[in-house]
Amino acid sequence: MQTKVLVTGTNGQLALTIKALFAANSEDIVFTFVSKNELDISNETEVNQYFNQNHFDFCVNCAAYTNVEQAELTPEPAFKVNALGAKYIARACNENGTVLIHISTDYVFDGTKNTPYTEEDPTNPINEYGKSKLLGEQYIQDICPKHYILRTSWLYSNYGKNFLKTIVSKIQNNENLTIINSQTGTPTSTIQLARIIFALLKATEVPFGIYNASALGQTTWYGFAKAISEHFPSYKGEILPVESFKTYATRPGYSVLNNNKVKPIYSLESWKNCLKEVLTALN
Repeated sequence: MQTKVLVTGTNGQLALTIKALFAANSEDIVFTFVSKNELDISNETEVNQYFNQNHFDFCVNCAAYTNVEQAELTPEPAFKVNALGAKYIARACNENGTVLIHISTDYVFDGTKNTPYTEEDPTNPINEYGKSKLLGEQYIQDICPKHYILRTSWLYSNYGKNFLKTIVSKIQNNENLTIINSQTGTPTSTIQLARIIFALLKATEVPFGIYNASALGQTTWYGFAKAISEHFPSYKGEILPVESFKTYATRPGYSVLNNNKVKPIYSLESWKNCLKEVLTALN
């Protein structure tokens, strides 16, 4: 029997990765990818109508507002998508017997810890983006018992706009770079996250709940940029660390995630191995 899976936010880097890796290569899973134009998750009526007209076994909610800086200046759009959108999707999934796989973030934590955050650690977001994502998590937990919330971190890919692609572009132009060195976390490729999601789609009897889903290891943004540059031996520029930049949003100083809970579902790889894989795909 085929498993029917709805994937929202089809133009984002994670949905594009799921499509590239699995859409044509999985006989027993049928994916439906929808953009905001096809399904605006922040429109409750639209969400209800769509779920009433279509049956899905799973919904992978990749739709998100991710502009951390802009969210600090105008929080409403972030809360509309990340909180209310999650609420409407959760309600529709619950009413239609659909399992919800929702993508969340390390930014639900305040970064004051100095050991990796577990799923049970208290949340305390310090920016509007993190607050909007946490509220979305809470709506899902209250409304839809059949859920997997995957908290990930520092997501990058060979699609769209992200840190990796920005750095690669500047390296290829031999630009000098100044990168922040005071935030520690784990760069996570959408390839690894997509594989975790696929493992959940195929698995049986995985308990519902929150799972940390990032790569193994940790670094700073400066360390990440340096690691990227090592793959470009002809780079003539210089990468220098800086303690801070002036930004609207405060970021957690430390947001490494403890992944022990997700390891039985998928065998995680180090962020450096994943970086190599994405750079190969990019080239």
